[in-house]
Amino acid sequence: MVELFFDGDLSLLKDLTIAVIGYGNQGSVQARILRENGLEVIVGNIRDEYWKKAEEDGFKVYEIKEAVRKADVALLLVPDEIAPEVYYGEIDEGIRRKNFFLLNFASGYNIAYGLIKPAPNADAVMVAPRMFAWGILERHRQGLGYPVLLGVAQNASGKAWDYALALAKGIGAIGLPGGAALKSSFEEEAFLDLLSEHTYIPLLIASIMAYFEIATKVYGASPEAAILELYASGELAEQAKAMASEGLIEQLKYHSRTSQYGQLTRIRRYYDIVKEVVEKEAEEIWSGEFAREFAEEKASQMIVMNRLKKILQSSDLVTAEGRVLKALRE
Repeated sequence: MVELFFDGDLSLLKDLTIAVIGYGNQGSVQARILRENGLEVIVGNIRDEYWKKAEEDGFKVYEIKEAVRKADVALLLVPDEIAPEVYYGEIDEGIRRKNFFLLNFASGYNIAYGLIKPAPNADAVMVAPRMFAWGILERHRQGLGYPVLLGVAQNASGKAWDYALALAKGIGAIGLPGGAALKSSFEEEAFLDLLSEHTYIPLLIASIMAYFEIATKVYGASPEAAILELYASGELAEQAKAMASEGLIEQLKYHSRTSQYGQLTRIRRYYDIVKEVVEKEAEEIWSGEFAREFAEEKASQMIVMNRLKKILQSSDLVTAEGRVLKALRE
């Protein structure tokens, strides 16, 4: 049975110093909410624009090694691809010198694939928000929580799950209306996160690109009208919100009968084709094949990723998109 939690004991963190490692999108938001909840928060970062931003936001900022030395808790909120280098270069030694340390991850990736093996004296927990940082901040301003996945990879203290729940409350996920923490694992989070990134998101983008090409180049529709119909109007975003609040099929009630019939009768046309794609991607993620592939891509300085992004940024769709979005902003 799924275990859901709606509150945590914030007092577990009251006398501890929390170091937020990385002051990017998630780091800046989580640090601010932790501080607003009365906790002692410092920031560990390299000396870049994010260091300056943390100082401007009123935080004491240190080199990462120094932040870990001063802290009892660290939230490792740097990108997955650099996290092992940061952990072994700046964090691991400092943790091993302590009697106890709480290390939190916002993603299961590096633990799931064995790229980081935390010091044995640390609790290694995962509080993984299921929302962009800007969405977390917006809900926090409204007095609302948000969903997170919880995991424990190492329970040195015997209280790791309690600490994970305390952190979930500290960053504003639970203890508020609309918030929930679902008991999970590093492995499950990494698998599900990657599978969504490899299947329905690229399939959605690919279908948008194919729609655009056929509608404009074969049937003569204007590029601007096609892009407005596809996503620039915001209707797609509203449909996603309805899915989140009312369900995948139930949200169809907001569509015309023509739309409902067209969608429901065409699902099966695509299902078997899409299922094959999902099965293949799931196997590559589960086996570690994708993690190996991504490690090679990182070692090459992201040659493939940067090249593909450059090609798509010069496409007819993106060119037309620029005109539409500019017109809508004016």
